Amino acid sequence: MALAQDAAAPPADAAAPPAKSGGVLEFLVHFFKSLGIIFGAVLGIISICLIAFVVMLFLDLRMSVIIPPGFVEEFTDTVNKRQFKQAFDMARADNSFLGRVLTAGMSRLQYGLEDARDAASNMIDTIKSSKEQMNSYLAVIGTLGPLLGLVGTVFGMIKSFMAMGSGGQINAAALADGISHALCVTLAGVGLAVPAIFFNSFFKNRITHVSMDAGNIADDLLTQMYHNSKKPAPASGTVTAPGTVAPASVNQAAPTTAVKPA
Repeated sequence: MALAQDAAAPPADAAAPPAKSGGVLEFLVHFFKSLGIIFGAVLGIISICLIAFVVMLFLDLRMSVIIPPGFVEEFTDTVNKRQFKQAFDMARADNSFLGRVLTAGMSRLQYGLEDARDAASNMIDTIKSSKEQMNSYLAVIGTLGPLLGLVGTVFGMIKSFMAMGSGGQINAAALADGISHALCVTLAGVGLAVPAIFFNSFFKNRITHVSMDAGNIADDLLTQMYHNSKKPAPASGTVTAPGTVAPASVNQAAPTTAVKPA
């Protein structure tokens, strides 16, 4: 009878409620702890660089920075008034993408429109190259992240095998620590690579788009300025200052004195 009751009674472990899994905070603590000091520092520095490059490119490739609002209208109005020196000073004082391209083109406009277009095109290539150089660092981070994750994976597996081959009873804590390190570093490396690759492709298309827009607008403005400079200046009437007498006409007869015959 006692044996039957013992057999019918559930085990003590089966009667215990299942342990609740940790929350997000506990996972993050375990994640950063498993990364370790060396891999955590390296991946942290790369993460900061990734965020810095993304923010800088976002601010640098805004349309208000590439083509300032109101600049095209003000420049066109100045050129239509034939104030070419003021238009050149306006473009030179503006450090935007369009302003730098216009300055390069206008400095060669005296040698012809084609020469000015070539100078503007060279400046576009120069500015575009500098933007692409900054964007290339995102591609480097996108490639470097999985490689660092792979290094961490190999290092963690080596730690696990060392715990298993130490002889005697296997240390479950050391084995779990090595596997956790391998997986966490791999996750961090992939987590760096995904946004880096995405933003690299996004900014590459953005650079191409804004370069074409700035080049087309600069070409239109240079063409307009060139043709306005070739037009004859409008005839202006004679303006007399207040308080002065207008000069006599050339056809006006000069007064003569009559001479009486003797």
